[in-house]
Amino acid sequence: MSARLVVLFIALGAAVVGLQAAHERAGGPLTRPTEALLYVRSPAMMTRMALSYDMLLADIYWIRAVQHYGGIRLSADPDKRFDLLYPLLDLTTSLDTRFGAAYLFGAIFLSEAPPGGPGRPDLAIALLEKGLRAQPAKWDYAQWIGFVHYWWRADYVQAAEWFARAGELPNAPFWLKPLAATTLAQGGSRASSRALWQEIARTADEGWYRTSAQHRLRQLDAMDQIDELRLAVDTYRQRRGSPPADWADLARAGFLRGRPTDPAGVPYRLAGGAVSLDPTSPLNPLPKEPVRRR
Repeated sequence: MSARLVVLFIALGAAVVGLQAAHERAGGPLTRPTEALLYVRSPAMMTRMALSYDMLLADIYWIRAVQHYGGIRLSADPDKRFDLLYPLLDLTTSLDTRFGAAYLFGAIFLSEAPPGGPGRPDLAIALLEKGLRAQPAKWDYAQWIGFVHYWWRADYVQAAEWFARAGELPNAPFWLKPLAATTLAQGGSRASSRALWQEIARTADEGWYRTSAQHRLRQLDAMDQIDELRLAVDTYRQRRGSPPADWADLARAGFLRGRPTDPAGVPYRLAGGAVSLDPTSPLNPLPKEPVRRR
């Protein structure tokens, strides 16, 4: 590469950073067209441009990925799109192939169902497999591929295979191999899901993973509670010939002692005899799978 071309790449990079900084100082959110112009989409090109600053650029692109995900997740836009999330994560992990947080957190960001995320577990798996190619002994990458198959894809055969594979890698936790067997035997039962997340909450080194596991456990608790509330509503309907109009009807009939709340402290919603989380509950959206309770 000629010296003139190197200088041009550096100047262009500085201009992009300067444009971004000026835009952020102005206080305006990035529009999608503007945002798209701020990022080089080719990992190979960026790696060549990075020279000896690849680690620094990886940090910058990781920050941009987090900003992109968080900004869209928290926005009021009804048409939330995370189009730049995977390209940003791909750039980050191409610049720094050992960037563990980008692989693991990025996979969770990609997997989250709309509206909290793009709902792309396939891209999450692709990202984690990229990490495994860079570091074949990283058992936690293989473990999280299993989690993506289990939690977001409901593919219990693939989940069990990845848990078993992770369990064979150096320094893997002892419970991964039994978890593979349990996953095959019980599939998507809530009991196996609970066991999975309890182990993460108990053994995870990173506080964020423990918090995530505790969130999943509260979702499972909510699913159990909703089942019980639906049973009460159905029983009321059978006895009275019509569904309860509100929770007070169930309380007066002796089914409840008060207005039921979910594990996050938000009252459940009862409308037309249907029980659900309130739209404001942080436990939304509940997973559609597993479908079997035990």
